[in-house]
Amino acid sequence: MTIFLGVDGGGSGTALCLVTGDGEVLAAADAPSCYYLDSAEGEGVSLVERVLTEAVAGICASAGIQPAAITSAFFGLPAYGEVSGDVPLLDAAPRTALGHDRYSCGNDMVCAWAGSLGLADGINVISGTGSMTYGRYGDSGVRVGGWGELFGDEGSGYWIGVQGLRAFSQMSDGRLPPGPLLAVLREELDLASDLDLLDIVLNRWRGSRRAVAALSRPIVQAARLGDAAAGRIVGDAAAELVRLVDTTRSRLGFTPAETVPVSYSGGVLTAPEVLQPFTTALAARSETYDLRTPLYSPVIGAALYAAAQAGESLNEHALSLLS
Repeated sequence: MTIFLGVDGGGSGTALCLVTGDGEVLAAADAPSCYYLDSAEGEGVSLVERVLTEAVAGICASAGIQPAAITSAFFGLPAYGEVSGDVPLLDAAPRTALGHDRYSCGNDMVCAWAGSLGLADGINVISGTGSMTYGRYGDSGVRVGGWGELFGDEGSGYWIGVQGLRAFSQMSDGRLPPGPLLAVLREELDLASDLDLLDIVLNRWRGSRRAVAALSRPIVQAARLGDAAAGRIVGDAAAELVRLVDTTRSRLGFTPAETVPVSYSGGVLTAPEVLQPFTTALAARSETYDLRTPLYSPVIGAALYAAAQAGESLNEHALSLLS
C-alpha cells in the first residue's frame, strides 16, 4: 500500500494528512504553527524541526503506522524560499521526523494550488492574512505577491483591515461621512471611546498581523450593510487580487487565446462580498479565465503533490473519494 503524507504549514497552525494511493484518508491532524521567523522563543529553524517531529509522530500513531511506511511526503512550509540561507536547513528539517529522505519541501502556496486545482495547470489566489498567487504551466511555476504587510499583501485580510481602520479614523473625526463601519467596529472592539482604538491596535495587539487581518470580517459586514467606504475597500481588494492573477498569467506564458483555470484559498475570498466583485472583474478581462471552486483543501493538495513527486499520482476513482 502506498501512503502519502501532506503537510500544510501556516502562520496559525500546521495541518497534516495521510492519504493512500486508493484515496483513503488514513488520518488527519492539526499541530502548532511552524512559522519560525517570529517565534516567541527565538528558536529559528529548530522550531520547524521540533513541530514536524512531534506532529509526524502523532499522525503516524493515529494511523497505526511507522514513518518508514510513508511512500512520499511533501512539506509546505510558511516563508520557505524567503530567506535563502535558511532553505538548506528547512529542507533538512523533516528528516528527523521521517527517518528517511522520501520527501520534498516547498512554500505552502504549492499546497494551496495543488488542492484547489487538483494539480492542474492554472493559477491559485491566496488571500488570507497575506496575499499572493501561485500558478503552474507545464514545468513552470510562478509566484506573484506575498511581499508582506509593510509594502505588499494587497487584497489580503491584513490589507483590508488596515484600510478599514483608516476609514474608521477618518469617519470618527469627520474627514469621511459616517457610515455603518463606525458602529460595526465600535461593537467589535468594545470601544468606550473611538481613540481607544489606538491603545488596542498599537499597545495591546502591537500591530499583530493576525489580529488586524481578523478585522476584515467586520469590515466586510459593514460593506454588506451598505457602508460606502467599506464597499470601496472590498472592491479595491478584489481588483488587487485580479491584478495578481493577470500578472501570473503573463509571466507563465499562457497565450491570449487560452482559457486559464483560476481557483482560490484563504478566508477572504470565501466572503461573497469579495468573491462577487472578484468574479465580475475577472470575467471583464480581455483574456479568458475559468474560475473554479476549490477541489480539495491545501493539506490534501500537499498529499497529492507528494504522490505526484513520487510518480504515483492518484487515479480518477481515488481522487473522487477525496472530494
